[in-house]
Amino acid sequence: MESPLTLQAALRRAVDTLARAAVADPVVDAELLAAHVLDTGRGGVQAAAIRGDSLSPAQADELDRLVARRATREPLQHLTGTAPFRHLELRVGPGVFVPRPETEMVAQLAIDALRAAASAAPIAVDLGTGSGAIALSMATEVPHAHVHAAENSVHAFVWTKENFALVAADNARLAFIDLEHAFPELDGTVSVVASNPPYVPDAAIPRDPEVRFFDPPAALYGGADGLDVVRLLSRTGLRLAHPGGTIVIEHGEWQGEAIRAILTADGWRAASTHPDLTMRDRATTALRP
Repeated sequence: MESPLTLQAALRRAVDTLARAAVADPVVDAELLAAHVLDTGRGGVQAAAIRGDSLSPAQADELDRLVARRATREPLQHLTGTAPFRHLELRVGPGVFVPRPETEMVAQLAIDALRAAASAAPIAVDLGTGSGAIALSMATEVPHAHVHAAENSVHAFVWTKENFALVAADNARLAFIDLEHAFPELDGTVSVVASNPPYVPDAAIPRDPEVRFFDPPAALYGGADGLDVVRLLSRTGLRLAHPGGTIVIEHGEWQGEAIRAILTADGWRAASTHPDLTMRDRATTALRP
């Protein structure tokens, strides 16, 4: 009778497979895939491996199947069905942009501006909300605010609706609506307009296969210079924001200067670009005059 496969041996095999596929952090991914199979956390997997726990044949087969898919560079989050974002666990999959850790800093800028708003019930808007990461972070971390989120991709909206239902924040509203014409009833009342728009130039090829082959193109590409949607956001933001309101836009590390110029030309004041934790320029903010 064949001896059961130990979790430790299964992890070693998974790490070897993922390393050969040039996955960025094969140890972390192997442990997270095992955690998904075992319905536990990464710490639970590490503890079980130290104890010498074994996998059932079904568990071993499932882990092998997931590791093989990850070795094709299918995103880890598509395999587990979830993406952590700040204090949230968001549902994600094909058709929606997987939220990145660097966007947590963008959400923080929006949250800080919302908390500083001189209103007992400030209003925020997230344009192109995707998974709902920024909108739901604002709604749950600033519970006295009213957050409105707009999405115009049918495929993404399936996931957005699921996340709004899971988080069940009663101060968050979701709408399937064109970003340029979103929420006309809020014109001149919004304290924070936030967005993580598509900003990759059309001719650019993303380096990582996870992005190039699996993220939806509509969430990546923003025209010849990558800034077509940013131009739209600037105009829409001016319509929505009240005087003193803030706009927060995520972008690529080389786009800060161009975005500051767009915002300033449209009439925004005090445009400023902010680095993320890796010291790469990640977001630009400005104030409505």
